[in-house]
Amino acid sequence: MKKLLFQFDTDIYPAVFDTVVAYDGGADHVIGHGGLTPANVSALVEGAIFTRAPKDKKNTAIFIGGSNLAAGQALLEAVRKHFFAGFQVSVMLDSNGCNTTAAAAVAKLATSGTLAGKKAVVLAGTGPVGQRAAVMLAQEGVNVAITSRHLTTAVSACDFIKERFNVDITPLEATDHKARADAIADANIILATGATGIELLSEEHWRDNPNIELIADANATPPLGIGGTDMMDKGMERHGKIIWGAIGFGSLKLAVHRTCIAKLFEDNKQVFDAEAIYKLAKEIA
Repeated sequence: MKKLLFQFDTDIYPAVFDTVVAYDGGADHVIGHGGLTPANVSALVEGAIFTRAPKDKKNTAIFIGGSNLAAGQALLEAVRKHFFAGFQVSVMLDSNGCNTTAAAAVAKLATSGTLAGKKAVVLAGTGPVGQRAAVMLAQEGVNVAITSRHLTTAVSACDFIKERFNVDITPLEATDHKARADAIADANIILATGATGIELLSEEHWRDNPNIELIADANATPPLGIGGTDMMDKGMERHGKIIWGAIGFGSLKLAVHRTCIAKLFEDNKQVFDAEAIYKLAKEIA
């Protein structure tokens, strides 16, 4: 029986990246649907859960993607509300790579030093990857802050995180390099999760800071988010700090993503959101 993955995207067009990884993860066919919301997903979910016998439902799964994490989270909740005993399929949420990218970055940071009790700043952390990384760091016992150019945006992200995960993240406003340098002054860990091609810190802003131990940058498009680092860095030591670049931890991100896809077809009761995906990342890091 064919392994069918239905790609539910909150954007108009389902992401090509997610489609490719779905095939590489073992799906026989990937069927993409774009522009999905809690209001229009019902018929698609019903089609997925009612068509195969109980023993065969493991061969149908749902992947939820798109660029908006809040929309993806709402869609996941809507999809799961249609499940009931004997009628459900496995489902995965990874809006804009939020869970797999964040899990890979934090898992690699964890292999490079002690996280518990440290202070971390997630630069430009209000996007999908930044929010999920902040959660994963906090759940490792890290005191986490996220920055944004607008304090209201940072506060909104922290409120969303608190509601979903019940962890406290500190919102910070940081409009320029100097403000971000001030934000990391007493940090031990820096993770940059900003938009592609935007430098958030110059090398001079972190190079001589004795508090900083670990740095990761999720940006793979020059200029990188953190100047003086390299996208290929794999636990590279620079100026006494351990650095992970986007490509450096990217191989783990892809491995985690593919493994999650494969596991969706092991049975029909899998739910891969932040918690399960981060657990898996730590196992294979």
